[in-house]
Amino acid sequence: MTDHPPRLFADAAAIVRVGQGLLACTLPRAEWTHEAHLGATTWLARERPDIDLDAELPGIIRRYNESVGGVNDDCQGYHDTITRVFLHGVRAHVADRPAGEPLEACVNALLLSARGKRDWPLRFYSPERLFSVAARRGFVEPDLRPLG
Repeated sequence: MTDHPPRLFADAAAIVRVGQGLLACTLPRAEWTHEAHLGATTWLARERPDIDLDAELPGIIRRYNESVGGVNDDCQGYHDTITRVFLHGVRAHVADRPAGEPLEACVNALLLSARGKRDWPLRFYSPERLFSVAARRGFVEPDLRPLG
């Protein structure tokens, strides 16, 4: 996996736009980046308590993928285990941050942290397990070490 510096958000409005675009299925596909995933999820976790992320995030992402011409199958699109691992990381990150911190500071700190790296789930999973069809279809427990 290529490691390059994350694209940071200039302000909270940019993050809110991504989150709202995800929910409304209006975000251009090219903008649905790793950073956008984490920004939108952080915004949802912090600002949208009306959305039960454990129950609703999979459908939100699947619906968005399909709205931009994507396919959710055994090889592409929504990946349940990766989504749930990063949701766990987002929640832990938000819990560690100061109350009242600006959204962009929180998201950018996440993107610059270990939890924000694209390969972070591989600290807990072997590639074979993480990239399996079973892990894409539903959550599978880590095989290297617990999420903690």
